[in-house]
Parts: sequence; structure tokens; C-alpha cells
Amino acid sequence: MKCRLGVFAVIMALTSLTGLADDKVSQLVQTPYSEQKVVYDFYYDNPEKIGNALYWIRSLMNPLMDEPYNIAPEFLDIIVVIHGTEIVTVARKNYEKYQDAVERMRYYSSLGVKFKVCGIAAHDFGYRTDDFYEFIEVVPSAIAELAHWQLQGYALISPTVMEKKFSIEEIR
Repeated sequence: MKCRLGVFAVIMALTSLTGLADDKVSQLVQTPYSEQKVVYDFYYDNPEKIGNALYWIRSLMNPLMDEPYNIAPEFLDIIVVIHGTEIVTVARKNYEKYQDAVERMRYYSSLGVKFKVCGIAAHDFGYRTDDFYEFIEVVPSAIAELAHWQLQGYALISPTVMEKKFSIEEIR
């Protein structure tokens, strides 16, 4: 019995030291964000994943354009380099199938986001420059493009798009 009480006392002491015993809660911190220079690397095994990848752009832009930051879109220098199977989503002939993603990209483009398609990937998929929408720029190589922008000080973001196995309600 004496040993159990000693272990209990040690656990209680550690709990109070780590903050598990008090009623404190987390707090919202307003990191002092400023202008952003970001290059996104879109390279997916399924073209449908572009929809989820576009949420990564929203997750950068929306908080920065809202209070308390109020950063105007022209101060958000964002580039998206497309070079996986999602390249089919920006081919004009596939508009009906990928209309939602195209219209989201068109909207982001109107806010200044630049969308670039890898010329090597375009060739591999049998596309020509005029097969893509007006907001798409075709560049010689996605890899060279990503390296170029990183050397210009852009942060690289490679959105990870996972297969959803559980609903939020199931795991909450």
C-alpha cells in the first residue's frame, strides 16, 4: 500500500508540473504575417486530388486577406506548378469533368495566383500549349521551375492529399 501511495504522489507531482492538472486552455495567437512568396508543387497520382490541393491555396490566402492582416491579394505572390495527372484538369477539352476545379483556379488567377504547367508533362500527355486555358502558362520543366522560384526566395509547399477514410464525426 505504501508503494502505491508513493507512485500516486509521483504521478500527481508530474501531472501538476506538465500542466495536466490545471484548467488552462489554449489561446489564439496572431502571428505577425506579412507579404508571402509561395510556390506550390502539384504532382498527383489522381487528377481528382487537385480539388483538395486547391484548398491549400485557400488556407493560405483567406486568413491573410481577412482581419487582422488585411493583406491585399497583390501582396500574395503565389505560383502553382502542375506536373502530375492533374494536368488533365486544365486541358480545355475536359472542362465538363473538372469544371469546379477549373472555376476555382480561374478565381484564384483573378486574384493574382499564377498557374504553370510543365511542358515535359504536357508533351507526355499529348497536349499542346493551346490545349490549356488562358490563365495557364506552359513552362519548359516543372522541376526547373520549382528550383528557380525557390532560388528567388519562394517557400515551397507540396500539398499532401490523402484518401479520406473516416468522417470527422467518427474520429472526433
